[in-house]
Amino acid sequence: MQQLQIPPLSEGEVYVGSIGDKNGDVQHIVLLPGDNERASWSDQLAWAKSIGGDLPTRVEQAMLFANFRDQFQQAAYWSNTPDADPDYDGWAWYQDFYYGGQISSHKGHALRARAVRRLSI
Repeated sequence: MQQLQIPPLSEGEVYVGSIGDKNGDVQHIVLLPGDNERASWSDQLAWAKSIGGDLPTRVEQAMLFANFRDQFQQAAYWSNTPDADPDYDGWAWYQDFYYGGQISSHKGHALRARAVRRLSI
């Protein structure tokens, strides 16, 4: 079996793991350093992009909560996932890094953020 070779990480980056989709495509997730102060969802998306990343998906956040909780404050962190329910237009999902729940909140609310980058290897 061939061993996976992860590219070298920059200082402060943390390799989180890999996630496959229904097509069999696999992406490797790297948590970027830095914890952004509370801001709206759109501001946090822009911040993540400005440092070469993206906000984590809900699945990635579940992995982060399960295995890397020590990298986060006990607070709510935005995901990159808008709420798909038409009754909640203008809302997006976040991960609570204290209790562990994933909840939808209005995109204008000020929550913290961490960024990830994804690698297809």
